[in-house]
Amino acid sequence: MAESPAVPLRAAWKDWIELTKPEISFLVGISTVAGFMLGGTGGVAWATLGWAVLGVTLASAGGCALNHYLERDLDTQMKRTASRPLPSGRIEPTHAAWFGTALVAAGVCILCPLTNPLTGIMAGGTVALYLFVYTPMKRYTSLNTFVGTIPGALPALGGYTAATGTFGASGWVMFAILVCWQIPHFYALAWMYRTDYARGGHQMLSVTRPDGKALLTNVVVFTALMIGASLLPFWLGSGSVLYLAGAALLGLAFSRSVYRFGILMTNASARQLLKATVYYIPALVLLIVLDRLLILA
Repeated sequence: MAESPAVPLRAAWKDWIELTKPEISFLVGISTVAGFMLGGTGGVAWATLGWAVLGVTLASAGGCALNHYLERDLDTQMKRTASRPLPSGRIEPTHAAWFGTALVAAGVCILCPLTNPLTGIMAGGTVALYLFVYTPMKRYTSLNTFVGTIPGALPALGGYTAATGTFGASGWVMFAILVCWQIPHFYALAWMYRTDYARGGHQMLSVTRPDGKALLTNVVVFTALMIGASLLPFWLGSGSVLYLAGAALLGLAFSRSVYRFGILMTNASARQLLKATVYYIPALVLLIVLDRLLILA
């Protein structure tokens, strides 16, 4: 018998996972790892790292579910999002809201006692900024993308605070990398779905400035800033020469996709740029982890 969309608790498990935006939650988790690794000076406190990643990821997943709840009406107007669990009716909005709230609460309750209160407060504040500042701004101004980079980058800083209990230069550097990275990431997506965003009433730069010139300028500038920021751990003493070389190579590879996008400005080149952004962060995090482990060896 087919499942009824009117019974949310019988919805397929994949619908509940979709509410957490697993791609975003994955990037949040690994950026937490990067911040934690940059914050350590001795051996890796693996248990604390595990709790930090779990807590930050749960809070992020809950924030994503609540974002689905808040944007369910707008999602019905966009082809890309109309089939999501809430606009399609497969999960009831109130159940999604409670689900998201429970995940955020679980994340904060893990972080405060098992890492430190500062990291827990940051996780809760990140969710609040994402839901109550960035999300509504998408309807009113294209500046929403710049504001959205802040909650998107705070988990990396949270990883650093989980390791150290305080803020520090290397933590802010990882925060800066994530801030800059989000501009080419989201603008590639915005260019691919500019018609859909216009239909849904989102004031993205690809909608308000449809010639693409301002969008491309921002992609190029923030890519350059991202690459520059990615080299700073070496100069701060939290990365070796191996890290410096690896980060430079990753930046060069990333720049090729930006160049191709700038020349063609097609949906296909935007998709290539989007893929480059998706691969870049895991590769950089892996480089940071390997470099730290080699230093400790």
